[in-house]
Amino acid sequence: QVQLVESGGGLVQPGESLRLSCAASETIDDIYAMSWYRQAPGNQREWVARITTTGRTDYADSAKGRFTISRDNAKNTMYLQMNSLKPEDTGVYLCNLRFLRTSQTYWGQGTQVTVSS
Repeated sequence: QVQLVESGGGLVQPGESLRLSCAASETIDDIYAMSWYRQAPGNQREWVARITTTGRTDYADSAKGRFTISRDNAKNTMYLQMNSLKPEDTGVYLCNLRFLRTSQTYWGQGTQVTVSS
């Protein structure tokens, strides 16, 4: 089974930036979508951004214009560049891998992002 490990979270002030990473334990050679989700205390887990096998990217409205999702296939790693961070971006950011042919889904354990003045 694929293991996913997030990193790069931390405590930043509003307006600052963070770059999150999600490292997969193996190369992904099937059709997939990899996404970032986030969950704040007391809130539902919400989808933030997605990248597919073809390189197509999609963003939640809250992320558009500020966040960029990307990948480095040679490193089996997905990234989320987060700029102009706001307090409402605070939460545990989770990496998700979904194989589109089988709907098999894998989650990382998350990395904490806190945006506070």
